[in-house]
Amino acid sequence: MTKINRIKGFSDLFPPEITAYVFMEETAREIFSRYGYQEIRIPILEQTELFTRSIGQETDVVQKEMYTFPDRKGRSLTLRPEATAGVVRAYIESPSSSLDAVNKMFTFGPMFRYERPQKGRMRQFHQVNVEILGEDSPWSDAEVIIMLWTYLQRLGLKKLDLEINSLGCSQCRPAFHLALKNFFKTLDQKGLCSDCLRRADANPLRVLDCKVPGCREMIRHAPKINQHLCSHCEDHFEKVINVLSASGLKYQLNPNLVRGLDYYQRTTFEVISHDIGSQNSVAGGGRYDGLSKALGGPDVPGIGFACGMERLALLLNGINERPKDFYLAVLHEEAMDKALLLAQRLREKGFFGVMGFRVKSVKAHLRQANKLGVKTCLLLGPDELGRGEIQVKDMATGVQRAVSQEEVEQALGLNIKGKNNNYLSGR
Repeated sequence: MTKINRIKGFSDLFPPEITAYVFMEETAREIFSRYGYQEIRIPILEQTELFTRSIGQETDVVQKEMYTFPDRKGRSLTLRPEATAGVVRAYIESPSSSLDAVNKMFTFGPMFRYERPQKGRMRQFHQVNVEILGEDSPWSDAEVIIMLWTYLQRLGLKKLDLEINSLGCSQCRPAFHLALKNFFKTLDQKGLCSDCLRRADANPLRVLDCKVPGCREMIRHAPKINQHLCSHCEDHFEKVINVLSASGLKYQLNPNLVRGLDYYQRTTFEVISHDIGSQNSVAGGGRYDGLSKALGGPDVPGIGFACGMERLALLLNGINERPKDFYLAVLHEEAMDKALLLAQRLREKGFFGVMGFRVKSVKAHLRQANKLGVKTCLLLGPDELGRGEIQVKDMATGVQRAVSQEEVEQALGLNIKGKNNNYLSGR
């Protein structure tokens, strides 16, 4: 029978790689909860219109990258390419959506985009997403960025750069769009890629997001958004960067930072690493006031960010799975029942460990204990069973001694005391 292979661009995650993902999730829960965020879960499948209305028809995501298909009733469905639209849709449908409430949420999960698989960029990828709805204060923008930076530092990541920009609002952005259109009309448009030739008139902001080298060279002298900000957007952005400066967080102003989705306005930001190649953005986000209203909900402001977990995993080194405290070796079948109950008792006391269910020689069991990297091997055979004892062997020193089965918890605790026991640590 023909073997069924994994789909290109999709990955299976096994230990030890999965350890980094668990570490990222547990650290997110620890950090974000300090700021009052609560974890939610949303579907991976949504109506296609959710993304075309929120992300924008002229974006690469909608034009080229979405996994879209009809269901049996002919409805167009899409595997989510990003999480913000789904979170806002869930917020609108929840009882907590109102003009007065502030909702702080975070979530994890897979996203799907059809693009060329490469290092740190798969067709199924994973993100950590944070969203806050109902707050338009510039200080909330600054806090979100500081929280993101705190999270990345807590992961142990170094050599990161923060870039920040303001995209203006519905009042001042039309003038910027017109300036961009006029600028592109002055260019030799043969230098633009086919996508940007279309975007230059339909949605000129998207040209600034193009990654094609020729296009990037041509936009170097394009008008800058900061030259067209209204007084409200200027004041908002100045307050954001003033707080960041006061906090000691270093940043770079990047007037061409527009992000890849149409719903962004005012504050936008991105965190860059120079250690993972050309796909160097590890996190980014911004403000999306008006998105809830555009999706049929209350007119509430919003801001959030996403972290690409595959790219973060490339930067995480030395993340160790919590070592197992014991391996319980059974040397005779008549000791199996007692061993199983003993292993369960140890786990209920807080120890981590496994039991060998096959009767093997002492040497074979010790090989297995070494392979698992356990700290202590417990040996239980008919002699130990008759005397009510168990052999406790320190795998690091080779020292072995017999203790009563009632004292095994104490012996096990002494054996691992003082050794590195930090779960998912090692930094």
